Amino acid sequence: MKKIGYTTGVFDLFHIGHLNVLKRAKLECDYLIVGVTSDELSLAAKKKKPVIPFQERLEIVEAIKFVDEVVPQVNYDKMEAWNNLKFDRMFVGDDWKGTDKWNAIEKEFAEVGVEILYFPYTSHTSSTILRDVLNKL
Repeated sequence: MKKIGYTTGVFDLFHIGHLNVLKRAKLECDYLIVGVTSDELSLAAKKKKPVIPFQERLEIVEAIKFVDEVVPQVNYDKMEAWNNLKFDRMFVGDDWKGTDKWNAIEKEFAEVGVEILYFPYTSHTSSTILRDVLNKL
């Protein structure tokens, strides 16, 4: 049976950490769906607007050979995403592992047979680091 995977991100200032997550995720599923966070959701949640506009970030992620489908992420309701996409596995950065929020999501997903796999966060490169460097120019 085909395993469907799902991951999400802002994917602003696309870098090797993003690529590594998508590559690793594709190794764990047959069909990879990626949710790209809208500018509005990013602004509401992180209090910062992405440098790269939403439509361009969508196109960048669509162009990655490991990605089979790209969808907009307009809220953080993971069960709503599952109801729409019916994925078998969700891929998340390990910086979220063990948090109350993700413990609750794990419990909810276990009831519908979704496995959550946590991947190591790329600490040496991040969009935040890149943004800081750009702001100093």
